[in-house]
Amino acid sequence: MIEGRYPVTRSTGRCAARDTELAPGSPCMATLSDSGEEGLKRLDYSLEAWQEGIRPDGLFSFWRTTVPEEGAKKKQVVDEAVLLTIFEQLADDEQPRRVSLRFVLALILMRKRLLRFMGRIEEDGVVTWRMRPRGATPESPLVDVVDPGLGDDDVLALSEQLAEVLESDL
Repeated sequence: MIEGRYPVTRSTGRCAARDTELAPGSPCMATLSDSGEEGLKRLDYSLEAWQEGIRPDGLFSFWRTTVPEEGAKKKQVVDEAVLLTIFEQLADDEQPRRVSLRFVLALILMRKRLLRFMGRIEEDGVVTWRMRPRGATPESPLVDVVDPGLGDDDVLALSEQLAEVLESDL
């Protein structure tokens, strides 16, 4: 069980490199980076700053997005490629918060039918779910996801915070 909320920040609508407003409707790069005890930090960058090679410390995921128009409804569907990329980038991370985040992403990907539950194994008190990605052949290796033992409230809290970071409903 995780303690408290998993801290994440939302988009500020400003370029983190230049501290300038990102114009509604313009493309930008959204990033997630590890800010230590503070949790996950979302920073957005103008395409110009990104192309210059400016990156945040602790970067582990990024995706291209569009700055929403003011007053526009939030996007209802998260880009599946973004979810899969973040899921894959967390594969070898053993930090408890990231293990929990990867598990919640696996649940979301199962709901979206991008991962299929194939069974579970337990070794040395660690429960691991075995999954097969959509489109993988039966001969393909299974994807292992550690079950951190989250309660329903923890899963809900992480899902809500992930949705806030990605600015979408999951």
